This record gives sequence, structure tokens and C-alpha cells, in this order.
Amino acid sequence: MGIHKISTVGMSHEEWLEHRRRSVGGSDAAAIVGLNGWASPYSVWAEKTGRLPPKEDNEAMRQGRDLEGYVASRWEEATGKHVRRCNAILTNSAYPFAHANIDRDVVGENAGLECKTTSILRLREFRGGEYPAAYYAQCVHYMAVTGAERWYLGVLVLNQGFYCFEIERDQAEIDALMAAEEAFWRCVQEDTPPPVDGSGATSAALETIYAEGRGGTADLFGLEGELKAILEVKEEMKCLKERLALHENAVKERMKDAEEGRCGGFRAAWTNQTRRTFDARRYAQEHPELDLAGYYNTSTFRTFTVKEQEQ
Repeated sequence: MGIHKISTVGMSHEEWLEHRRRSVGGSDAAAIVGLNGWASPYSVWAEKTGRLPPKEDNEAMRQGRDLEGYVASRWEEATGKHVRRCNAILTNSAYPFAHANIDRDVVGENAGLECKTTSILRLREFRGGEYPAAYYAQCVHYMAVTGAERWYLGVLVLNQGFYCFEIERDQAEIDALMAAEEAFWRCVQEDTPPPVDGSGATSAALETIYAEGRGGTADLFGLEGELKAILEVKEEMKCLKERLALHENAVKERMKDAEEGRCGGFRAAWTNQTRRTFDARRYAQEHPELDLAGYYNTSTFRTFTVKEQEQ
């Protein structure tokens, strides 16, 4: 097992992104095995093959980077251990399809530290000594690439608490994850997409890649079952919507003008809300002398429908 380092000192952000695109990283691992709510195997494949642009920076990503040092210091304070930076992209000859950008090395141990910052909305995921499965996949990936015996997690839940976790090396888990990543990487190398799923990430990727229809008719031979299922599911959704309304209406009729209702361990709320909207059409009719064209946003999108044809 040969571990190699590619120094990131002086490396531009664009160069760093290009290195990440050439193999599977720790942040990709959870998506590849279906454990990431924000990415899917298909969306990661689309990114790696250049069909999608790199993810735009957002406030959560910015805070995660800016608070990484704070999380590392808090973890040192909580554990009495010490860490150091690793200014390199790590690769391992045993897994040529993978790389690792680790947050910290743990001094005196064959181990590393992953620093996480997350929202109070995820607080319940850390109760009872638990943590998100996506974090676990990322740490297993890092242990595979680095050969570490364990990986530590330091998690800051903003304004609520700080949590420490320790994950011991499990070779069976590493083998399973690396097998999944290798199979995924073959899809990238062969430019063959992995199977789609029903996640929002896959839907968003497809809508981005194929944002504009260009006419023509596609041969959907073999997808009769999918097309039939779409119509069946839509009918089921319609029935479920009506069933939901039936139960809601029964409660509303009992509540009448009350804003709250209680029964056993349940609480129902039917509260007053006010919404203000601007009637642009009426305004334009009452002020024909004004040119409002510059205030209208035009967006182009594709709509998807399925209908059963008469035989």
C-alpha cells in the first residue's frame, strides 16, 4: 500500500477543484452509497464527467471552512490530544480511484480528525451518541485512503453543543465502501451513468444537463413499465390527497373557529395567517403609460407529462 501526497501549498482553488474531479473524495463517499441528502450517485457522476459545474460556494460551506480551526481547537481541549494540518491531497495505490483531503492528522496516532459544523436543525441526529451516516461514510473513506486505525469526529452544532466521536477501523466496512466507489468510478471512466434514483439531487442534475428541449422524438422502448408506473403513482397520489383532505376536514369541522385542538397525545392547529401579494396585472392596467417590461423576469423550463395513447 503506497500513500502519496500532492502538496496543496500555493495551489489555486481551480487547480484544487480539478484534482478533486479526477477521483472520488471523502465528501463524495456518502452520496455514492445513497447516504447523502444533498447529492446522489447520478449527480456526483455528472459533476465528475463535467456535465455539471462545481458546486457554488454557500454560507454553510463558508462557515464550515472558517470554523474548522475552532472545531479542531475545541476537540483538542475536549480530548487532550493534539492535531496538525495536512496541506496535501492524499492518494493510495491500493485505491487509485480515490483521494482524501483530510482536516487534521492526530499527533502520535495513526488517526485523523474530521471537523464538522452544522445547524441546530440537525441537533436531534446527535442525541443518544448518534451522528449522521454521511459522516461515517466519509470517515471510512479516509481510513481506507490513509490506512489509519481510527478516525475522530468533532462536531459543532451552532449555538447548541459540541460533540466528539471515535470510529475504529473496520476492514469489512472499508472493503464494501471501496467496492462501491470502484464500481462508481468505472461509470465515470466509461462515461456511463449510474442508475437514476428518485432524489432531488438527481432530478436537479437532469434538469440542469437537459435544460432545453431540442425537438425530436426519443424511442422509449423498454420503458413501458416506467410510463405505466408514472400514471399509476399519480392516481395513487390523487387518492391519497383526497384521503388526507377527508381526515383534515373531519378535524376542521370539529374545531370550527378554534385555532387549536387537543386529543390524547395530538395537537392540531388551524391558525390565522395573512399574506400580501402585488397584483402586477392590475397595476399595469391602471398605469398603461408605464413601461414595466424591465421588471418582469422570464424563465425557461421544461414540463414533463405522460399520457396513455388510445390504441
